[in-house]
Amino acid sequence: MGKAKHTVGETTPLPANIKSMYLHQIIAAIAFGATALCATAAPFAYASNEGSASVSVIDTAIDKVTVTSKLGQKPRGIAVSPDGARLYLSDQTAGALLIVDTARMAEIARVPLGDSPEAIYVSADGKWIAAAIEENDQVLIVDTAALKVVRSVKMRGKNPEHAVWSPDGKWLYVSAEEADSVDIVDVAKGEVIKSVKVGDRPRGIGFLPDGTRAYVAAENADTISVIDVGKHEVIAKIKAGSRSNGVVVHPDGKHVFVSSGGEGAVQVIDTATNTIIAKVAVGRRPWNMALTPDGRKLYVACGRSNTVAVVDTATYRKIGDIPVGELPWGVAIR
Repeated sequence: MGKAKHTVGETTPLPANIKSMYLHQIIAAIAFGATALCATAAPFAYASNEGSASVSVIDTAIDKVTVTSKLGQKPRGIAVSPDGARLYLSDQTAGALLIVDTARMAEIARVPLGDSPEAIYVSADGKWIAAAIEENDQVLIVDTAALKVVRSVKMRGKNPEHAVWSPDGKWLYVSAEEADSVDIVDVAKGEVIKSVKVGDRPRGIGFLPDGTRAYVAAENADTISVIDVGKHEVIAKIKAGSRSNGVVVHPDGKHVFVSSGGEGAVQVIDTATNTIIAKVAVGRRPWNMALTPDGRKLYVACGRSNTVAVVDTATYRKIGDIPVGELPWGVAIR
């Protein structure tokens, strides 16, 4: 098509209705572009640095820290809302749940939790947060809309650390530092209905995506217990690495990753055979971990290395070390 010819310096005013139409088209195009960018962009990983009272934000497309924000006094537990708009932190020193706007990486609210909150987990629908409270042996349920504690559940095990939702939201499996069992909470009843022995000092817990099994690391026993969720019974035990700790499950349910603090490694469990098929050296005192939504990369908080290690889950090889703050405790990815 040829271009219309105009005399130099000549302008033709657009009618108001045409201007409005073009303006709406431009706004729609910008909104569509922003939506498409968000849909295709790699997610951010967030690492809580308890030693430097900060959170490091990692762009998983380039595996580099884009910003480090000072947040709280001793942030430990970390989780992201399903829409990615909020980051949740348990501040052990302040005894509070911090709510952070991820666009500005700034605290916008806080919910008092009590002495020494540990790990926090968001339910699949994003409506609830379970927070393990060490000092009074409780798990608190926080309403994410009202931003208040709506229920407290007394545990049988002392010093609870992880309170993990089953995929269907019916159960909370809770591990405690000074215990040999996992407490199972019936969420509807709001009470512990059973304690399942797994070994000394249970730590990380991960459910298969279909919710049929849970994998529990026992740090002092150096084992992983496999629990049948329908029966709430241990059906297998796997000998794991020294000081087994964090547990995450691949989205396809075929592999479970377990951090081994004593060996500076992550071990890979084949869920079809419940055997360890690989071990990946990652750094000093690997702790809690997170997977990208596609399951291709694992991000491991290495507390004594002050790094987050990146593992390729297809090849079981470490592909990078990302310097973060001091004593990274955990990682969360939307």
